[in-house]
This record gives sequence, C-alpha cells and structure tokens, in this order.
Amino acid sequence: MPQVKIYSTSWCAFCRAEKQYLTEHKVKFEDIDVETDQVAAEEMIHLSGQAGVPFTVITTDDGKVGILGFDRPRLAAELGIK
Repeated sequence: MPQVKIYSTSWCAFCRAEKQYLTEHKVKFEDIDVETDQVAAEEMIHLSGQAGVPFTVITTDDGKVGILGFDRPRLAAELGIK
C-alpha cells in the first residue's frame, strides 16, 4: 500500500477537494498543514520547488512521486483508482 502525504492549508479549496476525493476512494493519507508547520512548509518547497498547495507525495516500493495541485487523473493512475 502506498504512503500518501498531502501538504496543504486550511483555506485551499483544491486541498479540501483532493482530501475528499482520496477519502471517497478509501485512500489513507497524512495531512500536513504547512500554514502551522514551518519545517513542513520548507520541506514541501524543497521537494516541489515552489510553495503551491496541495502538494502530494506518494511513496511506494519503487520510489517517490510528487504531484503538484489536485491532478485527479495522475492521482488515480499512481494510486490505482478506477
């Protein structure tokens, strides 16, 4: 089972939509609030190269994939959602 981390903020509509999408498809994820956690915000910027949210990191046995924004087709492909 892949590990999923979502770097998000409370005010981001796309963050809420992605979390709802993953919840509806029974995908467990760790929600990291970059508004309240400066270390996590810096980590996200280092990983993504920018400060945009949501930024999702999917970790599998094959490695890590970063997805910027709520990219439903890419999330579905990476997580096997039909």
